[in-house]
Amino acid sequence: MSWILNFQLSPEEAQNDAFIRKLISNEQQFKNEIFDYKWHKKSIDARSRNIKINASFLVTLKNEIVVEKKSFFEVQDVSKSEEFAIIGAGPAGLFAALRAIELGLKPIVFERGKDVRSRRRDLAKLNKESIVNPESNYCFGEGGAGTYSDGKLYTRSKKRGDLLKTLEWFVEFGADPMILVDAHPHIGTNKLPHVIVAMREKIIECGGEVHFDSKLTDIFFENNEITGLEINHSAHYNFKNIILATGHSARDIFHLLNKKGIEIQAKGFALGVRIEHTQDQIDKIQYHGRLSDDTLTPASYALVTQVEDKGVYSFCMCPGGIIAPCATNQDEVVTNGWSPSKRNNPYANSGIVVTIEPSDFPNYEKNPFVCLEFQQEVERNCWEAAGKTQKVPVQCLQDFIDGKISKEIPRSSYQPGFVSLDLNKILPEIISKRLKKAFLDFGKKMNGFLTNDAVLHAPESRTSSPVQVPRNPETFEHIRVKGLYPCAEGAGYAGGIISAAIDGMKCVEAIITKLAN
Repeated sequence: MSWILNFQLSPEEAQNDAFIRKLISNEQQFKNEIFDYKWHKKSIDARSRNIKINASFLVTLKNEIVVEKKSFFEVQDVSKSEEFAIIGAGPAGLFAALRAIELGLKPIVFERGKDVRSRRRDLAKLNKESIVNPESNYCFGEGGAGTYSDGKLYTRSKKRGDLLKTLEWFVEFGADPMILVDAHPHIGTNKLPHVIVAMREKIIECGGEVHFDSKLTDIFFENNEITGLEINHSAHYNFKNIILATGHSARDIFHLLNKKGIEIQAKGFALGVRIEHTQDQIDKIQYHGRLSDDTLTPASYALVTQVEDKGVYSFCMCPGGIIAPCATNQDEVVTNGWSPSKRNNPYANSGIVVTIEPSDFPNYEKNPFVCLEFQQEVERNCWEAAGKTQKVPVQCLQDFIDGKISKEIPRSSYQPGFVSLDLNKILPEIISKRLKKAFLDFGKKMNGFLTNDAVLHAPESRTSSPVQVPRNPETFEHIRVKGLYPCAEGAGYAGGIISAAIDGMKCVEAIITKLAN
């Protein structure tokens, strides 16, 4: 027999095994029964000074017969099964490949970037020498953008698919089982690469294929049905079904689709800055003066407001994190954030971004690239303003609001370096004007947030894809081209690791349904 028991504990009590056992024993009125317990769910309630841990435990009597749990992932040999192509080895592509194996299809994955280990060397050159490899960077390569930029597993898309399955698969391939417990699960940039490699090895072991340095350069179709593709301008493959899981930064793919007459549309996204505080400052604000320690994880925050009919909100908040250079071309500057698994760096950073819609621009109905072009313009302006290097334009928060260049920058975790500039003169007014008003509002919501010790880095621009590839909501195929499955973030149907993974799996399930008919 087993029970789920819920308690509210202090942070110290939540670390005390003897206290928890006594609490469970009293709750169940155990006398001589021997039992075991494990965490089922865990979250922090810091709404008052009396901080609590919402604790849920699975309790089992030790004399019960325990059935050994089977693997989360169903293995089978698909080497001789029907083949289909997956373009991109990010979370959507990898989870699509794993789901295909479960369902008896052979996935052939083409990834423009490098494998995890080789990719790490290119990231070192970017951070230390400001050299951007356009095919191997924080956005392109095995595992996609999340591999080396955090690995947060939180999603609001719980109705879209099997959230638990995606988390269980991460555990199956080496992630900490606590991601099944935590309210906001996180693997960490230092641990996620090993998980990704294990996934790739399993795909190959089961008969699938994974090809690196393999860039999609053409798509072929006849009578509005997919017939094949071209890789690296040379190798041609015949496929009837292609999952397009290229990520939100693969701009060349959008241009390829447009050139081939495959319909794409402008899509709203968000753009702004990445703000960095000390983690101690965020802890003090969120934990009512208390600092994070062994009993409390580094504090995070989520902020949102409306300014002149546009949403302004925090994005990809990274406690104990680092700001990373995420450009995919040499003539642009892009920021993002990441945290190691322990989130134990001294800084906290988050994107603070303004929603942008196609209707903000003239002729948006005729130009599917209006939002993408705006995104590119901001990134290039920041690159030029900072001296045409990978250094990032920065400004202290209060100075930004006051419109003056910061004489001293307290610190920045952005490794390529920074240049102190007035971001009001670099960012478009549609962004800067709203950011200023939003920061004033956020300062009221979080006492201590609005400080000149906080540093803004510009831009935070890769929040989501500025282009959507329209698809049939029932078949998941492109609305005009059968056999082409626009997928996840790059196609405008996901926003993060988990939702992308779910979308990849659902595309495979759609292919199975079509083949069955």
